[in-house]
Amino acid sequence: MLFALKSPLLLYAFRYRSERTSASGFALGRFMILPMHDRRSLLCSTLLCVGFCAFAFAALGATAQQTPRVPRIGFVANAPWRSFSTHEAFLAGMRDHGYVEGRDYIMEARNAEGKAERFTDLSVELARLPVDVLLVSVCGAPLNAARQATQTIPIIVATCNDDLVESGIVKSMKRPGGNITGLSKLSPELASKRLSLLKQALPSISNVAVLWNPGYSDFKADWRELKAAAQRMGITLHSFEFRGIDDLAAAFDAMRREHVEAMITFSDVLSFVYARQFAELAATARLPAMYAFREVPDAGGLMSYGPDIPDMFRHSADYVVRILKGANTADMAIEQPTKFELVINLKTARTLSITIPRNVLLQADERIE
Repeated sequence: MLFALKSPLLLYAFRYRSERTSASGFALGRFMILPMHDRRSLLCSTLLCVGFCAFAFAALGATAQQTPRVPRIGFVANAPWRSFSTHEAFLAGMRDHGYVEGRDYIMEARNAEGKAERFTDLSVELARLPVDVLLVSVCGAPLNAARQATQTIPIIVATCNDDLVESGIVKSMKRPGGNITGLSKLSPELASKRLSLLKQALPSISNVAVLWNPGYSDFKADWRELKAAAQRMGITLHSFEFRGIDDLAAAFDAMRREHVEAMITFSDVLSFVYARQFAELAATARLPAMYAFREVPDAGGLMSYGPDIPDMFRHSADYVVRILKGANTADMAIEQPTKFELVINLKTARTLSITIPRNVLLQADERIE
């Protein structure tokens, strides 16, 4: 741009410095000795230069103001962001669509530190930023907090463990009708399946403990399915509650005193987050147990049956990307997993002096030796 403005007149006019005349004492530049028509041409060129520069800077400013806003995704977890495989799975799912954290979106993650009562305040904080989407790990306390925080910001549930229709959260699985959608783990149906597999692995059991967290969810549908299955199998269920990780030791002590023969859990997120603590306490109590998450047998628990949770988190990124592109949650069907894994830790079985029947081993998707 500047090269085009270097006319001979400009070069001539600015080549000399102002000089002082002895007669008047005023500074006169060589500009004044130019013929009148040249001075007029020089003045017009200068004004055109100034005007063009002003226009260019204004255009640059307007372009800067039109830079697209980077969307924000809110997430409240029980641990720091990127501390679990599920977090990395979500990021991988976003990359599948060409979205890179920090470049194409900002992850606004908050840590509830395992305290359910903190979910509401943290969710409200995210809604006030505001974020463009709220990603919720599971139903229960995390989803309830998000629902209290906003009725307009889209909420994506990565692995819901409740019956969303029965609980009145959505109108239907095909058309949720509000600001909530995502993926369901089919938990109520899985509760009876887990008890069936536990009975097949331990045919002689008749008294089974149910370790659950009423502060997380009432698990109404799970209880209904589980009680119906227990009655068919001739099993008596014993309820043991806990509301936080600090309550677990007392719950296992109570189970020992009741002389239950085995234990089953619902899909409480704390058994995922604190998988090792669950496995260690069950081993100390010498209590065979069936869990909802494979992370527990990976940490030393006996068995688990359920969907691939990291894969569901990866798939939840599909929903988030669709929202960022303008989709409406009310019209986005809630999806359910089609593949479920039975994981058996044979090393733990040997420690507990349990021989897993062959028909159960043949059903296992993975055996941990």
